[in-house]
Amino acid sequence: MLRSAVDRLKDAHNAVLSFASRFDLAYNAAHALALTALRLHGYRSDKRYLVFQCLAHTLDTDKARVRLFALCYDRRNLAEYEGYMDVDEAMLAELVAATDALLEQVQKVMADAR
Repeated sequence: MLRSAVDRLKDAHNAVLSFASRFDLAYNAAHALALTALRLHGYRSDKRYLVFQCLAHTLDTDKARVRLFALCYDRRNLAEYEGYMDVDEAMLAELVAATDALLEQVQKVMADAR
């Protein structure tokens, strides 16, 4: 999961890719990292929204960042199931930055666990 998240996040930084692809890559990287954090604490979930809500507990993520991931979850669902992409460049930039920070947090937890 971590390798997938790192690869996706790297690609999300690539401005040559389409906006929709970058959003999808960043969102899925964030989800993989949140799921990794949950599993590092011994839990599992098949609910996408839940892994983001748990970030406040698994990585001590602030509420604003959790809300950003929840908003991106909603926007991803609109795009995936309704065909409506309601995301702008500013939100994508926030998502990528928040996912970069999430990666650092997960890597720290993993290093501390060794």
